[in-house]
Amino acid sequence: MLDRLSLIVPGPVLDSTRIYLRPPQLSDWTNWARLRAESREFLTPWEPTWPADALSRSAFRRRMKRYAQDARDDAGYAFFIFDREASTLLGGITLSNLRRGVTQACATGYWIGKPFARSGYMHEALCAMIPWVFGELGMHRLEAACLPQNQPSQDLLRKCGFTEEGYAREYLCINGAWRDHLLFALLNSDPRPTYTEKAIATKRS
Repeated sequence: MLDRLSLIVPGPVLDSTRIYLRPPQLSDWTNWARLRAESREFLTPWEPTWPADALSRSAFRRRMKRYAQDARDDAGYAFFIFDREASTLLGGITLSNLRRGVTQACATGYWIGKPFARSGYMHEALCAMIPWVFGELGMHRLEAACLPQNQPSQDLLRKCGFTEEGYAREYLCINGAWRDHLLFALLNSDPRPTYTEKAIATKRS
């Protein structure tokens, strides 16, 4: 029973127009592994090196335990993105490195399956998450970083209201190499796309 409870990831369901976000569940493994496998070539240039067992059920269980522990510790939160009409898995968003006290900031990362890229889903998903980050979580600052070569990610962040703030040398190890990154941030006081306020949080675990 304790092991099963350790795989339950706390968090809300965030609703938007075409999509909804919810915490990952162990039952998502088959669809997650399939989507990641068919998107591997598309994703690997922008992600840390995949371990040999990256798509295995045991690796997914370890991921779930980490997500659950992070949420219980208020250190990070994970969401999967689904199409509202068919509940098809589209991608994922994480919040990490939550800092409380005088900082009240966290970082976001995201991925989208290749079949669903360039369709506006990630823009809608980020806009659905932002009010919850600044509202229920009480964050003051939401940070993001992307490779200088990743123009779609830069465009996405700017469209969601983020401001480019700097350039960090060898910031993250991506696909086996230390890579420079552009740094972005969104403040609670910054203007945001108006429809982000329509997102609602339900079913708090």
